[in-house]
This record gives sequence, C-alpha cells and structure tokens, in this order.
Amino acid sequence: MPVNAIRDDYHGEFRDRQENFGGNQVVSFTWDQHMMIATPLCLPLEPGMKFGDVVQGILPGTFGHHPDFEKIDWDKAEWIMDGESFKPDFDKSIEENGIPHKGLVRFRTPELAGLNGTHN
Repeated sequence: MPVNAIRDDYHGEFRDRQENFGGNQVVSFTWDQHMMIATPLCLPLEPGMKFGDVVQGILPGTFGHHPDFEKIDWDKAEWIMDGESFKPDFDKSIEENGIPHKGLVRFRTPELAGLNGTHN
C-alpha cells in the first residue's frame, strides 16, 4: 500500500520487508461474518508451507475458539485474496498459491454466519 509522507523530502526505511522476517512472510487471515475475531490475524509463515498445513495446523490455534470453527466444511469455503476470489490448492505451498508477503486472505463459510446467525 503506498504511503504519502507529509514532507516531500522524507525517506524512511521500510522495516516490514519480507527479508526482515527471518525467511518468513506475513500473511493476514480473516473469517468473514465472524466478528468475534474482529481484525485480520497476521501470521509469520514459511513461504514453502503447504496451504493445507496452515488450514489444518495453524488456523485452529487462531480461530478455533470460535464455536463455529469445528463446523467448517473446508470444501465449501470461499476464498478471497487481496480482494480477488481465488481457489487455493491445499497441497501447494503459500508461495505456489501466489500469496504475497503482507497478503490478506479472507475465507467465507456460506453455511455459517456467526453465533446463531448474528455475524459474530
């Protein structure tokens, strides 16, 4: 995301570059219509990690406390990356799925709309 500085002569160092994360890249995840977790969760992930390992091994530790999480049918989940619909391959890596450093991955679960349909 471009940033406009207050002064034309400002030249700062970008400290959130991927090389500053020890080989990891930051990927943000958010679950649409589940505002109990109100903001995207930013995770430092290895680019070579399989997307399926993120879904099965990491997302339960971040979104798993929501009562709807165990009800997710991942085959029906809808995915959006940086505002565009996409279909991740669970057997391919984050990098192979084209997910960039500081990318935002949203998922929707059409059959689940938060606690008792409240979007929370």
